[in-house]
Amino acid sequence: MKLVLMSCCAPCSAGAIKQLVDGEISDIEDFIVLFFNPNIFPSTEYDKRLSEQIKYCEKLGVNYAIGEYNHDAWRNAMRGLETEPERGARCSKCFLFRFEYAKKWASEHGYDAVASVFGVSKHKDQSQVDKAGISALGNQYKPIKWDEALRQKIGRESGFYRQNYCGCEFSVRKGNAEKDTIQIKILPVR
Repeated sequence: MKLVLMSCCAPCSAGAIKQLVDGEISDIEDFIVLFFNPNIFPSTEYDKRLSEQIKYCEKLGVNYAIGEYNHDAWRNAMRGLETEPERGARCSKCFLFRFEYAKKWASEHGYDAVASVFGVSKHKDQSQVDKAGISALGNQYKPIKWDEALRQKIGRESGFYRQNYCGCEFSVRKGNAEKDTIQIKILPVR
């Protein structure tokens, strides 16, 4: 099986990538890391996460692809869900939006299945991610149990840039803005 691994950031994907490199996931003969995250805001945050992802993939000699960063298209798809809480309807729609892109990308590039690390974050719900994956991909979605201890070990040793929110401007939690340097300005979608 040829697998597309969707990644939101290096800290979440590092363990999964290492498991795939080491051949620990059965039936996977080849894989590529797909970084498609138009939800991440602002673009400077996107650039930091992308840079870390590329660095880690290149360190391990792993192929990667970068999807188009079009935050306005993502915002349009999320219209009406701006006030939803973390793990609410907006997150389900966001996962679905990204999985639909991955399905098309995988088909166009000769890959059989898609998996993700979207549920690895403590801010996300793996069952919600799986439902979106199955909805978008059907039997092309491959739910995989990633080794959390390995991810944490790599994270401690790596010095990865670490973010304090999921990615979109709506996921910035109260309190973070006061103690962190990131400032989010929410603008209306035209």
